[in-house]
Amino acid sequence: LVARAIHTHSPRSGAPFVTVNSGSMPADLLESNLFGHVRGAFTGAVANKKGLFEVAEGGSIFLDEIGTVGLETQAKLLRVIQEKEFMRLGSVETQKADVRIIAATNVDLKKMVGEGRFREDLYYRLCVITIPIPPLRDRREDIPLLADHFVRLYASENDKPISGLEPETMKALLDYD
Repeated sequence: LVARAIHTHSPRSGAPFVTVNSGSMPADLLESNLFGHVRGAFTGAVANKKGLFEVAEGGSIFLDEIGTVGLETQAKLLRVIQEKEFMRLGSVETQKADVRIIAATNVDLKKMVGEGRFREDLYYRLCVITIPIPPLRDRREDIPLLADHFVRLYASENDKPISGLEPETMKALLDYD
């Protein structure tokens, strides 16, 4: 929600907002999704495919769970940040990237840098502005607002006449630890 709010209240709000859950896919698939690929780049690449950096052109890309990204992909992300360009998998041509990168993690990236599992240069490029967000268990007052937001969102998306949660449901959410 914070990443989307940053995008929505920025000069890039009219351009795409793309979310990538970095921790939910293998490294090869993540790279193909982020940077795209050309036909023949690997088995099954039967056509050229745009990556999410191209899809997000002019807008913002939210890299959730950046701490799960491997060192090889980190180097490619660093190139996007520094040079504002990348190459599709299997290509020798560079693509321009005009994208704001917003990243999130629930791990200590500084510690990962010390352990050699996260690139120090990428760490400092990503940490230009940090917004610490305490876990929801420490912000219980936000639960009713978030629950209401998501109930209305999914009711609207699914054309369902749901106006809110039953008090027992809200109590269960608030009591969960």
